[in-house]
Amino acid sequence: MRQVIRSEINRINPLDEVETAHISDTLNWIDSGAGLFRLAKPATPPRHLISYFVLIDGDYVLLVDHINAELWLPTGGHVDLDENPRETVRREAFEELRIEANFMYPSPIFLTVTETVGLTAGHTDVSLWYVLRGDRTEQLSFDGSEFREVRWFHRNQVPLDRSDPHIERFMSKLDLQ
Repeated sequence: MRQVIRSEINRINPLDEVETAHISDTLNWIDSGAGLFRLAKPATPPRHLISYFVLIDGDYVLLVDHINAELWLPTGGHVDLDENPRETVRREAFEELRIEANFMYPSPIFLTVTETVGLTAGHTDVSLWYVLRGDRTEQLSFDGSEFREVRWFHRNQVPLDRSDPHIERFMSKLDLQ
């Protein structure tokens, strides 16, 4: 599975020096033999893989008001032991929003390494960012135990001060796709 994940990461064309450093750091982490998958909540091991999936409908992006993180985040979740991160997207899309994943791109377009905040702060998420086609007119059912609210934001109205610290860079990268 390490080679599959490595292959996904190698398809990412870095946006900037920050993403270049995150990719290099992540590839070194993978090659080190360290555990990649969360085995116990909230943070065992203290660094683990996440698959974000960002639903896009034209100039709109879907974010969730995440209870534990206390931030507006893309949907997604922890990659299970030996699970392909793309399959994580499929599983989480159904679990969290009751939708089928409709990928805009076959691979993730962005990678970030982030120290978590909120109620489960203090561990590191290595996040692969996938993009899915969304439909703002579709009524979404969401997991109320994880999210306070699910909302479509116009790209110019994303709450940058209360979101993933890399969301603005992601939105810039999305413009280049």
